[in-house]
Amino acid sequence: MSQMFHLIRHAQASFGAADYDNLSDLGHRQSEALGAALKRQGVMPDAVFIGAQKRHRQTWEGLERALGSGMTPIVVPEWNEFDFGGLLEARYQTRVDKPADLHSDRKTHFRILRDTVLEWQRDEIENPPESFAAFTNRVREARAIVAASDAKTALAVSSGGAIGRTVADVLDAPAAQMILLQLQVKNCAVARFVMAKGQVWLNGFNDTPHIEASNEDEMLTYS
Repeated sequence: MSQMFHLIRHAQASFGAADYDNLSDLGHRQSEALGAALKRQGVMPDAVFIGAQKRHRQTWEGLERALGSGMTPIVVPEWNEFDFGGLLEARYQTRVDKPADLHSDRKTHFRILRDTVLEWQRDEIENPPESFAAFTNRVREARAIVAASDAKTALAVSSGGAIGRTVADVLDAPAAQMILLQLQVKNCAVARFVMAKGQVWLNGFNDTPHIEASNEDEMLTYS
């Protein structure tokens, strides 16, 4: 039996706030809008998985308000994002060129995050919160947990890094592609995979069925 797997990035979180791991008001609206769009598409999951972070659960709750699947999500911590804040701090623990606006200016943050992830992948950062190999292994385990559910239609809510790593892995792309994919993933975007007989195929990437020309200015966000 083949399985259609919908892997969703969380809605807009709270960049620059004391607690990033919390949806913004817009994020709550995004998640409900995506739930309504998936329902129109006929997507009704018979298994739901979420990472253990607050923004993952909040996104699922918004999706479910519109989707009405009646499903209780299974918490899979392997779908959690890597600790990008801790990773950035580890990069600068022995350097004096840390920008003052590293965690508050979006352009600065994501430019340096890209460079930091590439160094992390090359094992050039001392004492990171998690090694890149460990991150890769746990994201693969998360995908295996979904596959083992034998659900016909599975849905999971995760984060951009875990999604970028999953897509790169499925495509057998170089590790460096992960961050390039991650930085493209929109809030509440859907990546779709077909899984069957131990194999996985990418069926769609960065789909946003809840965004139209009339609401793009409000709904399209990346952080």
